[in-house]
Amino acid sequence: MAQREFQLEQETFCCSICLDLLKDPVTTGCGHSYCKSCINTHWDNGEERGSYSCPQCGQTFTPRPVLVKNTMLADLVEELKKTGLQAAPADHYYAGPGDVACDVCTGRKLKALKSCLICLASYCEKHLQPHLQSAPLKKHKLVEPSEKLQENICSRHDEVMKMFCRTDQQCICYLCSVEEHKDHDTVLAAAERTERQRELGLRRQTIQQRVQDTEKDVKLLQQEEKAINGSADKAVEDSEEIFTELIHLLKKRSSDVKQQIRSQQETEVSRVRELQERLEQEITELKRKDQELKQLSDTEDHSQFLHNYPSLSPLSGSTHSSSFRIRPLRYFEDVSPAVSQVRGRLQDILSETETQILQIVSQVDVLLPQPEPETRADFLRYSQEITLDPNTANKYLFLSEGNRKVRYMREDQSYSNHPDRFTYWPQILSRESLTGRCYWEVEVERGMIGRVGVAVTYKNISRAGHSDECEFGFNNKSWMLYCGRNRYIFYNNSIKTRVSGPVSSRVGVYLDHRAGVLSFYRVSDTMTLLHRVQTIFTQPLYAGVRVYYHSGCTAEFCKLK
Repeated sequence: MAQREFQLEQETFCCSICLDLLKDPVTTGCGHSYCKSCINTHWDNGEERGSYSCPQCGQTFTPRPVLVKNTMLADLVEELKKTGLQAAPADHYYAGPGDVACDVCTGRKLKALKSCLICLASYCEKHLQPHLQSAPLKKHKLVEPSEKLQENICSRHDEVMKMFCRTDQQCICYLCSVEEHKDHDTVLAAAERTERQRELGLRRQTIQQRVQDTEKDVKLLQQEEKAINGSADKAVEDSEEIFTELIHLLKKRSSDVKQQIRSQQETEVSRVRELQERLEQEITELKRKDQELKQLSDTEDHSQFLHNYPSLSPLSGSTHSSSFRIRPLRYFEDVSPAVSQVRGRLQDILSETETQILQIVSQVDVLLPQPEPETRADFLRYSQEITLDPNTANKYLFLSEGNRKVRYMREDQSYSNHPDRFTYWPQILSRESLTGRCYWEVEVERGMIGRVGVAVTYKNISRAGHSDECEFGFNNKSWMLYCGRNRYIFYNNSIKTRVSGPVSSRVGVYLDHRAGVLSFYRVSDTMTLLHRVQTIFTQPLYAGVRVYYHSGCTAEFCKLK
């Protein structure tokens, strides 16, 4: 309570201009008191306008009043000074760099609390009071403190710019609207603000909607990131498990081979040793026999020799075969080439599967579908140079312009036989395969009754014969836009779809292979969508054209770069 009373005393004995304790106080005719120097300075600044008003209540005095010192108030202020009353506000109330200062304060200025768009002045809390208390001033428009109030003053007429010129898109004052902007479309600035505010609201709605949509996309991408990481971790885990099993299988097979070799080695060595023992026994027996024969041969007694000779035992047959000496010996030399052959086959399989796996990995695409281009410049960012493959051309098609232009001729062009050639239908394919995002244009010259089909197809479309499997648009491997003299028709899998739209000599084709989007456009000053396909492409595509059976009918793939 004491604090509040102290604040009230401060307000009572402070000058509302300098916000300091009154010095040489004087009182105006309206009853408000000021420092004599402050009110004189204030009136000196307004002397050019010929009016003198009270800074607090706005009352005007004419002529300039003679100011007389308020003796009682001066004595009270001096008495309060002796009691230690301090009126200076805290430092943080004063305006510093970057702050909007009060326009009424003299000396050290306080921070402005509000700016008035009518007075074109900024006021601190003290000097703002008249705008909060006086009925006429309450109607003024107060805004947050601004240093740009003078920008609202017309430099030509020194008037507040309350009008807006829609012709020149600028704020003007009323005098401007009846002079140099007389014939322009002018409205009150408040009315233009209302209109712009509505547009601003719509733009904010659009932005907020885009924020919501983008936030959804972000959440979707976060889910995709989580799914990618999970799928990749699972793929790595599974592949490591499979390769570990393969390594285990190879180690087991290596162990089996080793065991088989060692087992066969043991068997064969056992056989060799057994035969060796038998041969060694045979040698011992033969040596014994030889010694026996030698003893008999050394007998000098003829009768004894003849008596013992019949008792000699006959020689047994040889243990080994003569083939043992002459047949080629085979050991384990063929094992290594056999294992090497397995290694080569395994390397081929790994190389083939590596390419296949890398292709599968590189085709992983989980990003959100990108928006389809709108302007021709957008489409040209994906332009694809197309050249035609002579090996696919029907024998009545003549190629020119570096194999970019094809014309139907009545004469056979004497092409060599080739398995890729269309034998019946007057069709031809591009050399280039098409994946990713591609765009190309075809210039069509129909003549009087000519017709052209602009197509895309898989490479494995049939070529020989006149069945539907060979004709663009009449199977599930091709898509074709028929370009007649006065109409378009789209064909796929023998399904006919009429296409509305003005006929043009140039057709643009946009392909987003991953997104499964195929679009045909009429190309002129603007891009006009003729037909759009949403499907799933399972193979690379090839551009193609069909030139119907009319001499002189042509189609040319345009150079876009």
